[in-house]
Amino acid sequence: MALRSFNAIAFACVCYVAFFIVASCRPATFLEDFRVTWADNHIRQLDGGRGIQLVLDQNSGCGFASKRQYLFGKVSMKIKLVPGDSAGTVTAFYMNSDTDTIRDELDFEFLGNRTGQPYTVQTNIYAHGKGDREQRVNLWFDPSADFHTYSISWSHTRIIFAVDEIPIRVYKNNEARGIPYPKQQPMGVYSTLWEADDWATRGGLEKIDWKKAPFYAYYKDFDIEGCPVPGPANCPSNPNNWWEGPAYRSLTPTQARNYRWVRMNHMIYDYCTDKSRYPITPPECIAGI
Repeated sequence: MALRSFNAIAFACVCYVAFFIVASCRPATFLEDFRVTWADNHIRQLDGGRGIQLVLDQNSGCGFASKRQYLFGKVSMKIKLVPGDSAGTVTAFYMNSDTDTIRDELDFEFLGNRTGQPYTVQTNIYAHGKGDREQRVNLWFDPSADFHTYSISWSHTRIIFAVDEIPIRVYKNNEARGIPYPKQQPMGVYSTLWEADDWATRGGLEKIDWKKAPFYAYYKDFDIEGCPVPGPANCPSNPNNWWEGPAYRSLTPTQARNYRWVRMNHMIYDYCTDKSRYPITPPECIAGI
């Protein structure tokens, strides 16, 4: 049994589905399905609740999260990032197990830039408490000019980070080779806007210009398709979940071509090739991620 939630950032409904039979359905609202985690006076509903604005100023950043956790599935949202001189800001969209010691986490972090420079998206993966698996890609468009869709697909076999359905990172399950893979802990869905000018832009060389504040990021069309926890115990292991199907166990030819294009033309950092940090190549890099 899987849950599909079209967030009330755009009016929709949440349905429980078993073997393609709808058992119940209700309208979803931002207040019903999400909670403010940080600085509620810096989060504003727009257009009658169909959009959300996050605000960063010298007083605070802000964030929100799903009220429920999920184990496998796909999450996505449309985001319009901070425009203009956004150096030192970070807009994040991620999944997190909310556990202190053995953390699982799947990160999108959008690193602000000086006006005219490309926006960089950093992805990271924590599995069984181990992270430090950063990759960075310069986006090939201006993500502050319009909304674009960012998604995380998570199954038993692989994790895919995608931008407008173009894969920018694939992380395979190589547990058979002794490499940790997140599959035991459910994760919530989070988003934040915050100041990180000690590292975010050119390694901290470019500082945030508070004269440009406040900084705004916009969200809409939030979507979760996955197994809610707590929820039906057999959902995460159900092979009939669409994200576990044969068609989703590997990239399509078009996806594979786009993925190669991104890595060849837009990737600017890959921990797998950083010999200063990893003189010995991490095992997942050798296994093929």
